[in-house]
Amino acid sequence: MEKKKWDLVALASIPLIMTLGNSMLIPVLPQISRALGIGSFRVSMIITVYAVVAILLIPIAGYLSDRFGRKKIIIPSLIITAAGGAVSAAAAWMMEGGTAYTVILAGRFLQGIGAAGAFPIVIPLVGDMFDNEEKVAKSLGIIETSNTFGKVLSPILGALLGSFIWFLPFVAIPIISLISLVLVIFLVKVLKNEKNEQSIGEFLRTTKKVLREKGRWVYAIFAIGGIAMFGVFGLLFYLSETLESKHHLHGVIKGLVLAIPLAFLCLASYLAGKFTGKNKAAMKWTGFAGMSLLTVSLIAVGFTSQIIYVLGLMSFGSIGIGMVLPCMDTLLTEGIEKEQRGTITSLYSSMRFIGVSLGPPAVSLLMGGNRWALFGTLAGVSLLGGLLSLFAVKPESKGGSGEGTYRMDFKKPGGMGKKELTHKRLSALR
Repeated sequence: MEKKKWDLVALASIPLIMTLGNSMLIPVLPQISRALGIGSFRVSMIITVYAVVAILLIPIAGYLSDRFGRKKIIIPSLIITAAGGAVSAAAAWMMEGGTAYTVILAGRFLQGIGAAGAFPIVIPLVGDMFDNEEKVAKSLGIIETSNTFGKVLSPILGALLGSFIWFLPFVAIPIISLISLVLVIFLVKVLKNEKNEQSIGEFLRTTKKVLREKGRWVYAIFAIGGIAMFGVFGLLFYLSETLESKHHLHGVIKGLVLAIPLAFLCLASYLAGKFTGKNKAAMKWTGFAGMSLLTVSLIAVGFTSQIIYVLGLMSFGSIGIGMVLPCMDTLLTEGIEKEQRGTITSLYSSMRFIGVSLGPPAVSLLMGGNRWALFGTLAGVSLLGGLLSLFAVKPESKGGSGEGTYRMDFKKPGGMGKKELTHKRLSALR
């Protein structure tokens, strides 16, 4: 891991940049609305179009990364992200009204294309980099920590930049994207045998076989990832609305308060990746404990509306989410063979993006009704994630040694064969 620390630094910059490139616009949406003379629905599309495009294209980017190599997909994706950010920044700076809005949306569409081939490809690339499960777990913990740190920083940075000029967050996007691009080009080494030479027909058949044989736990992890991100962005939306409407906090102060639960999420992500190591059973139970903590926190929030208690309980819930994410990343990455890893993990990333997209509108609708309807629904969804962690995610372990044996079919250039593979310190997931 020491030899690849700079590769990891470069890769960790990608989720940080992608998160900043989207989330730091959220605090300035009211300013954008006023500057362009558009309503709340139209301004929300600046966030939505990015997420929808990414959701649709992430699986394609995953397949391409399996077929041609991870770095060959990440680099053009970062270039597209920077170009999209530049288009939006130029429109916000030089145009006005409806024309500016239309071009900003076009830039955000490009950013969504770039995002599909950036962060989702980082997860399988980290899995490719290390043979040791403990190193994979720690590295994915760092990646999730970087992702979460972006969420911590984005409301503060977005509000700060917006306090000078409303479009400065748009200007920052191409700059930070280019920084990440330079780091990846010069620091991330191309792995040997990175490409998968299967034809698309063979690739689809083997991917279908993986989903058929491992579907129960794979689909469970997909759902858990989506539920976790639904919880993060749902709670952030609720807290943001409450701080502004009931407590009259705005700008950087509001951003600092929003950052508190996210800081706990960031710390929990790092610690979960560091201490679960190669122990898949520990990952399973850490994920279950995290979902349980989130569920209990959401139920408790239903009993109080005092902001200090709400903030404290949401911080506990954020710790739970931070415990879940790196464990699910590692279980999925280590349970899938390299040839299908990019595609399977990209489907997982799509589910996470769906959770991000559904959280705010769902909470917005529920906030109009009874308080218990809101937090009861959120707790019920979280409970479902906990039950999936408990009953559907079942890593095997032999004598607690962390070693396991599994069988798989694969094609060789010279024909077909069936081998029994014994992978030291690898527990097969089923």
